[in-house]
Amino acid sequence: MTTERRAPAFPFGLTLLAALAFTLLCGLGVWQVQRMQWKNGLIDQAEAAAAALPEAPAYVFGADDPEFSKVSLICPGLATAPFVELRSIHDGQPGVRLISACRHPGYGQTLLIDRGFVAAGISARPPVSASGTPVQLVAEVRGTPAPGPMALPPEGSRFFARDNAAMAHALGLTEPVAPWTLFALTSSNPEWRALQPSAPPAAFSNNHFGYALTWFGLALALVGFYIVLLRRKLSLKQPRPASEA
Repeated sequence: MTTERRAPAFPFGLTLLAALAFTLLCGLGVWQVQRMQWKNGLIDQAEAAAAALPEAPAYVFGADDPEFSKVSLICPGLATAPFVELRSIHDGQPGVRLISACRHPGYGQTLLIDRGFVAAGISARPPVSASGTPVQLVAEVRGTPAPGPMALPPEGSRFFARDNAAMAHALGLTEPVAPWTLFALTSSNPEWRALQPSAPPAAFSNNHFGYALTWFGLALALVGFYIVLLRRKLSLKQPRPASEA
């Protein structure tokens, strides 16, 4: 006689694994959507700051997030202040950027000023002397993250990565400096045209929408793949044992 066929067992392990993978893929997609919203906010903030007029230091540095704001400030002795050099590229041309300290009793903190770019072929530098002549400056505030682990260490007063704490130490500062870099938009040395004051463009790559579509697409593909496997699993027939005589 023949035995009855058994119904295939439901693949609980496969279902659990697919559910975990689906949750992970959807979570990555949601995270990319959140990143896209954050990046759009940064872009809007940068565009609004670029169109705004410079504000007083008390207003700018009193804000919760002064990044990209323009500030009008006075730096005593900036035109002849000591500086460190940061290797950089400006409009495709190699060179250095000159960074000096700005001390002003009314600001409550020492600021690092990126005075501008000097092309590599120019060996001259601004004079350095003890002077308290005030310099009126318009600058753009930028956050200064710590350098990455692959950044080259400085060589004396020449830097290969922006590091506010190390630059302050190289400039002989003993007090802490603000966690911002102020990029000069007007020259501290207008008579020396080799110095090009500028802030780096606020360029943001915003590919998060495409990344989100990719993760959600993989989640849908996983669902389809799981359905196909489940149908095949449930449609498999148990082999019949041999008939008894």
